[in-house]
Amino acid sequence: MSVVSNPIVVMKRYEMKYIMSPEQTEYFKKSVEGYMKIDKFGLTSIASLYYDTPNYRLIRTSIEKPAFKEKIRLRSYGIATDESPVFLELKRKAYGIVYKRRVQSTIPLVNKFFYGEGDICAGGQINKEITTFRDYYQTLVPACLIIYDRIAYFQPDGDLRLTIDHNPRYRCEDLNLTTSMEGNSLLNKGYTILEVKVQQSVPLWLSAILTKGKIFKGSFSKYGEAYKQQLIKVKNERNDHYV
Repeated sequence: MSVVSNPIVVMKRYEMKYIMSPEQTEYFKKSVEGYMKIDKFGLTSIASLYYDTPNYRLIRTSIEKPAFKEKIRLRSYGIATDESPVFLELKRKAYGIVYKRRVQSTIPLVNKFFYGEGDICAGGQINKEITTFRDYYQTLVPACLIIYDRIAYFQPDGDLRLTIDHNPRYRCEDLNLTTSMEGNSLLNKGYTILEVKVQQSVPLWLSAILTKGKIFKGSFSKYGEAYKQQLIKVKNERNDHYV
């Protein structure tokens, strides 16, 4: 994977999510061919390690769907090493608008940061925001690993970006980016997650494609769904224990 030339990224945009069946996924891919192009990385396996408080304060708040919510995660493209680039992302959503702060780093430096040792990058506003977030929640630990295989599309002459995530999965043990890309399925076999990311409005041609394919916007959080599935799993294990 190539390293980005600018290790600090700031994003502000609208994000909409859709769950697609296998048939809808194939229809959608064919329908956008004349409008969008697949980025140079093609199908990419992505792993995001979410940090949370020991009592899961961040995800419990997010599931309640407040007007404002925030998460922090460490992302790698493929299996990471201590030397390979990883990306620490602070993601906030307020009244439908997503704000993301992203910093390139390495796993050892990120570990030191969460232990309270030093900054995540060399000063500046982004460093201040991420450090303030860490200090506010005090104890942040690895809580859930989300993995998926993504195809990303871009609009050559616009700001529209689409991603389709295949085989979204999670695990709540072995919480690191260096061992494997295995996990428990978040969706039924063949189902995908479409994300539409745009700074302004969704173009009419895309709205028409979604309407024709009966692809409807929904509310879906990968970490939120993993948290719910894990709660059910733990509850069932406890019930089995007392049978």
